Amino acid sequence: MDIEAKIARSNPIALIIGLCAAVLLILYPDAIWRVFGSADLGPVSFETVQRRGTPNDALACLPSICTTRIDIVPPVLPVSAQDLKAALARALRSEPRTIEVASDDASLTYRFVQRSRWLHFPDTIVVRLLEMPHRQSSVLIYSRSQMGTGDMGVNRARVRRWLDEIVAQAKPG
Repeated sequence: MDIEAKIARSNPIALIIGLCAAVLLILYPDAIWRVFGSADLGPVSFETVQRRGTPNDALACLPSICTTRIDIVPPVLPVSAQDLKAALARALRSEPRTIEVASDDASLTYRFVQRSRWLHFPDTIVVRLLEMPHRQSSVLIYSRSQMGTGDMGVNRARVRRWLDEIVAQAKPG
């Protein structure tokens, strides 16, 4: 049976609703996602973060800070946390569809939402810059998806990419 015959035999109302939903998702994806709640999943404490039971989050943390499963151990860098903050700002210039939704300069903790390219799925990323003795610092990152139970490795790849770019941008001030 050819496609025209299948369309003609299908429920026209369901077809119209489906087409309208597809058009809205393509033209106004952010508006559609608001139906599912805020794109920002809120703050986390790295000391007490609870990892998900599903593979749609990723964590870069020092074992001395996080007590949960860690995906990536970030390096300790020979720069101050303020230098690392400037490196973070430079690194995020190359990250498309990313907005800062919260910042706390006192704790050096920043929260972002980054959306996927095509369907604008929102992920929340929390970054904490850690000041260490002897003018050293490190960066902790937790990235998690708002929806679904799997992310095809997107959050882990993002954490790795952000860490690599922040390290590449880190220069003593």
